[in-house]
Amino acid sequence: MNADTITLVAPFAGWFAPLEAVPDAVFAERMMGDGFAIDPVEGVLRAPAAGEVLSVPDTAHAVTLRLENGAELLLHIGLETVALGGKGFTAKVVAGQRVAAGDPLIEFDLDAVAEGAKALITPVVLASDGYVLTLEATGRFVEAGAPVARIVGKQVREAVRSAAVEERFEREVTVDAAHGIHARPAARIAAALRPFVAEVALVAGNKSANARSTVALLGLGVTSGSKVQVAGVGADARAAVDAVAELILSGLGEEHSHAPAAPLMRSQGPVCASPGLAIGQALQLRAADQDVPEDGAGIAVERTTLDQALAEIADTLAGARGTAAEIAEAHRALLADPELLRTAEAEIAAGRSAAYAWRAATAQASDAIRATGDALLMERVADLKDLERQVVAVLLGTSGAGTPTLRPGTILIADDLLPSQFLALDTANLAGICTAAGGPTSHVAILAASAGIPMLVAAGEGVLAIADGTPVILDADVASIVTDPSPDALSEASERLFATRERRAREAAEAHEPCRMADGTRIEIFANLGSVTDAAAAVAAGAEGCGLLRTEFLFLERETAPDEEEQRETYSRIAATLGDRPLIVRTLDIGGDKPVPYLPMGGEENPALGLRGVRLSLARPDLMRLQLRAILRGVPAGQCRIMLPMVADLGDYRPVRALLAEVQTELGIAEPVQLGVMIETPAAAMLAGQIAREADFLSIGTNDLTQYTLAADRGNAAVSQRIDAMHPAVLRLVREVGRGAKEAGRWAGMCGGLASDPLAAPILIGLGITELSATPATIPGIKAVVRRLDMNACVALAEKACDAVSPAEVRALAREALA
Repeated sequence: MNADTITLVAPFAGWFAPLEAVPDAVFAERMMGDGFAIDPVEGVLRAPAAGEVLSVPDTAHAVTLRLENGAELLLHIGLETVALGGKGFTAKVVAGQRVAAGDPLIEFDLDAVAEGAKALITPVVLASDGYVLTLEATGRFVEAGAPVARIVGKQVREAVRSAAVEERFEREVTVDAAHGIHARPAARIAAALRPFVAEVALVAGNKSANARSTVALLGLGVTSGSKVQVAGVGADARAAVDAVAELILSGLGEEHSHAPAAPLMRSQGPVCASPGLAIGQALQLRAADQDVPEDGAGIAVERTTLDQALAEIADTLAGARGTAAEIAEAHRALLADPELLRTAEAEIAAGRSAAYAWRAATAQASDAIRATGDALLMERVADLKDLERQVVAVLLGTSGAGTPTLRPGTILIADDLLPSQFLALDTANLAGICTAAGGPTSHVAILAASAGIPMLVAAGEGVLAIADGTPVILDADVASIVTDPSPDALSEASERLFATRERRAREAAEAHEPCRMADGTRIEIFANLGSVTDAAAAVAAGAEGCGLLRTEFLFLERETAPDEEEQRETYSRIAATLGDRPLIVRTLDIGGDKPVPYLPMGGEENPALGLRGVRLSLARPDLMRLQLRAILRGVPAGQCRIMLPMVADLGDYRPVRALLAEVQTELGIAEPVQLGVMIETPAAAMLAGQIAREADFLSIGTNDLTQYTLAADRGNAAVSQRIDAMHPAVLRLVREVGRGAKEAGRWAGMCGGLASDPLAAPILIGLGITELSATPATIPGIKAVVRRLDMNACVALAEKACDAVSPAEVRALAREALA
């Protein structure tokens, strides 16, 4: 038997049935994955194969296992047994424990559970993609330990090389993306291959790269106009190669160009990476690599040590928020890059230490990228260097060392700055940044811009000679850095800086006043929140309430779902932080691009159109009931508003309205609690008037509404550049929502990304939006813009925007109106 094929045995004696026999659509329709079911006649659930216990909920009614071939199984005793609260169940294992086939996992009182559950039939679900489940004959009684199924897994891609089903296929295509295959296109190619088992390579000239490795693809140095061969081998080679080839031909999600992009030359002088003006004193940051031992303590020890360090860094990155989260995700992909790991494994196998091996792997990848001579690609070397230093620091136990202490008004100068170094700085005392190397699209440049820190890059090695304490004017707007400035230069820069700070201070001070337009129309400016920390920042920025609390932050990056008390406590802290300001809590919005391990779901051809948002909540009313109880217990009724994501029509709304009424009765809450709808689908937008007659409010989520309206999947690199919420088609749907809400006597808000854009404010208000929920940092600026507006002018502008032919024309109209 192939090592990647595992035989599953019956976890207990009972009637062996196909998954369709389970009287629950979530299982029967394979929403969570393929599988089978057994109706038990004994009260001990045993392991169907050897593996590791991933999770056991506190209620002990289910268990998740990872088998030896990597496949994950969910075994769920009975239906709706979570409602028993653990009564009748006794877990015999804990997360992380290794088990053999036949080992007891959970003991349960057969009679008590049968009396309290909807049914005893127990689904066993294969919750991992890339595996094939084959069942023995169903519709019969089986004894515990009898073979019932086989799982064939991911190593089939290796076996298929010598099997009769092996397929080889290749295509030649021309790369038309403006900057060739740099970081983002490389990541998109790797992501496009996830559904396939075939091995795919890109060949350029005499170089070949694993198409699943971002690092390897960058090393090819493929520029715009280059021809590449896409070659695949495996059971689905043709489909995999076609997917990559079509992605390349579509432009890789980048702008098209028929000529190679001009390289960013270091000798051209300073380049603005983040706008702004700073006056302060120079401080040189000279980070040195730590010495690492060359020899290891044994292959097994060093492999384990490296795996633990990589996991620790990955866990740390998983906690990033905002702009840092996007960069952290790219870094997590590099930590799992197959070429980096292969090189490190080879070094360890040769007797090297984990730190030495990881440094060698990142150095080799960096050299390959530098050899391309492409300045845009070479900006990714900083990311590799950052991860090298972070991992080495964990391995040596020196994490956190070397962060400089900044005095007020510090202008930091360095050869280059790494994202982790920036995140460790005291930005309150950081006036500006200037680096000798680097580029304007580097990750640290993105972080600086997000934090509002002026930054120059590619300033040349001359800046490294500036002595600590030297007075400096850094003007990123005109890409200049002046040392020892004259009194006149200092005076002029100070006046400009003072004027900017005065404007921002005025906006910040006025942000705490209720927002009204110039004609007196009241517009509420709320904040989008994802944590207790966000709530404090929102209050400090002048938010008048929370227009969207993303509750999934409580559910993601963990092995088990939060219980009612943990949720209640968190909601209560956020409500208290907001004071008496309204708090709109969005119910759980997972599924699609936000999966969780304790709710395993089968592979979906298009997760964006699958079981997500309110659809998942309706499929799992136990989770919905628990969350509603936690919300109502944690947030005062007068402050609380609840919002449902991914609603298409009233059929999605009414069941939750009924469930909310039941929970209110259970908790003895007589005061009405508003239940609104998040408008994210064109269907809901077109039915806004109908929905608003029953829902208490409407709030538009522009990110999903835009992708569904424009038929452009946010997760599809080939079309992601088409997603623009300022598209006239999207604005017309916003107009439908505004009209529908007004006719029903309800208010309509917006909590999507477009609400944070001051340029969009006059158009949205003209379309009938009376509440904008933005990121906390943008609130003062948005309030300042809104206070200048007149409703009649906004309505006229909105009508022009809806009749425009492109997002670019819409923006031009808005800029003219705000000039």
